Parts: sequence; structure tokens; C-alpha cells
Amino acid sequence: MTMRKKYLWRHPSGRWYVRIKGKYFRIMAQEGTADFDREYWEIRSGKRAVTKTSWAALIDAFKRTDKWAGFAPRYRDDLEAVFEYLKKKIGHVDVSKLTQADIYDAMEKHRHNVNFANYIPIAIRMLSKLAIRKRWRIDNPAIGIEPFKVPDDRKKPHIPWPDWAVDKMREEGKPLPRLIFEIGLGSVQRPGDWVGFTWGDYDGEMLKLTQNKTGKVLQLPCTDNLKAALDQARASLGFEPDPSRHILTRPDGSAMSYYSMARIMLAERKRLGLVDFDQHALRYRGVMDLAWAGCTDDEIASYSGHTTKAMIAKYAGEARQIMQARQAAAKRK
Repeated sequence: MTMRKKYLWRHPSGRWYVRIKGKYFRIMAQEGTADFDREYWEIRSGKRAVTKTSWAALIDAFKRTDKWAGFAPRYRDDLEAVFEYLKKKIGHVDVSKLTQADIYDAMEKHRHNVNFANYIPIAIRMLSKLAIRKRWRIDNPAIGIEPFKVPDDRKKPHIPWPDWAVDKMREEGKPLPRLIFEIGLGSVQRPGDWVGFTWGDYDGEMLKLTQNKTGKVLQLPCTDNLKAALDQARASLGFEPDPSRHILTRPDGSAMSYYSMARIMLAERKRLGLVDFDQHALRYRGVMDLAWAGCTDDEIASYSGHTTKAMIAKYAGEARQIMQARQAAAKRK
């Protein structure tokens, strides 16, 4: 007589799971096989084996490659979130058992977060290339996966910060969000670059950086507001910071991640009623400030590091139209 397996549950799709304390653990092996029984009892006993060719092992190996080391910090953060998800869901599973259908299933579960869902096949495609080199699998299941499209109603344009919003952040913003704000507006760089600035990059007058996206090296004269914010932040430390210390840090002094910075800014924007204006839009407001100051598109590009003129033309053009309209209105009176 075959012993009935407790806590075994079959999904309508045909996949088998073991439900323990409200959590579902998937059995990857085919029903009726010895591997199926082994996985079931390993889950029940809490001693589920992790194979030497598991996804967890593959992810760890990938992070030791030159390819991983060469990625920009922001890109690594995006992939890291998917890697953690994969470790949690299939970290113990043999790499060779994942199918393209499994990838689509995972994407579907995260359809509400299109960006994350679309990063799943990107991460698996990279990992699978390494798995093929290691002879852990013979194919790449992520090739040909079609990404989700962002629904039109969720495509929100970045609205440059208007004067009143800039004034409100400067007058009522808390110290850390205000520092982030001034770095974004004053440097005219992408948010992913803000968290990379160290005190060694600031000489009291200028900030230097190598852009994550383009690799372009820039020397940026600080605006009066940015210089004042940086000087105040350095003075508030109570000690002379090491040049390698990041300007934007967590409470323990470690480097702040992009996502931590985004959460801080979102909370502050909600508090001040500035949700419509995100951190990406500070770069566009910076472009507009430069245009209002009379800078040409080439001069703006030398500051912002834009490799194409399309975005400069859009926001600088808007700024010039506003400026010319104000001049015309003054003459009209």
C-alpha cells in the first residue's frame, strides 16, 4: 500500500507543490518518479538538497565574472533584485530543469511590475550563457522571450520641476532629501550617477564623475545652491570624511543604493505634495536652467553629458519658449 503524501497540492496547470505553514514549495521532478518522491521528502524534512549545478551556484559563479564587474552599479542593482528572486524560488533547483514556459509563468506573476517582469528573462539569458559554457545545460531557455509592453496608461512623462516646486523643496525639504535634490538639479546628471559621488569627487568648487551609462568623464562646476548643500552636509558629519566615503550614505555610513535614494525622495515628495515631479525630471529642469542662462545646446551637452541632442532640444526649447514668451509679455504691457 502506497503511503499518502500529506500537504501535496496540484496546481490547475499540472505543477505539484508541497504546502507547509502557508508556503508552497514546488516539486520540479515528474510525477511518479523517484526524483519526485525524493524532492517531496526533502521539502517535508526541511533538508531540500542544493545541487552543485543549481541556480544559486550559477548566480554566485556569475557574480565572480569580469562581465558582472563591468556592469554599471544601477544595472547591477536591477539584476540583483531578479537574482534574489531566482534564489528564493529556484535556488536549489538544477539549472537544466528550467523551461521557457517556467520563465513566462514567472513573468506573468509579475505583470503588475512590468520592469521587473522583463528583467527576469534578461537575467536568465545571461546566466544560461554561463551555464552552457559550464556544460550545465545545452540550450538557453530565455532566448526568444517576448517582453511585456508598458500599458499606455502607465507611461508617465517626466515633468520638469516648476519654480514653485523647486522653492518648496528648498524651503521645506528635510536635510537628506534636499541634499539629493540639489545634487540632482545642480549636477544635471542621471539619478543613477548621484549615488556614486564620493567626497573625493568634490574639491569645494567642482564635482567630477564618470557617467555610468556612457563612460564619459565630466568636470562639473557646482551651482551656488549645490555648493552650499555639499558644504553643509560635510560640516554636519563632524569630521573630515575620507575621500572614498560616498556623499549619499545610509545611517550606518555605507553607500546609499539607487533604490534607497528613490524611496527617500518618494516619501519626501509625498509629504510635500510634489509627487508629480520625480528625480529623473530634475535632470530636465537642470537643462532648462542652463537654457534660461543663455547656454547653447553644445554648452548644455558639455555639462549634462547627453550624447544626443534630442532631449536637450526638447527641454531647452521649452525653456527658451517660456523665456521668450515672458519677454514678449513684458513688451506687451
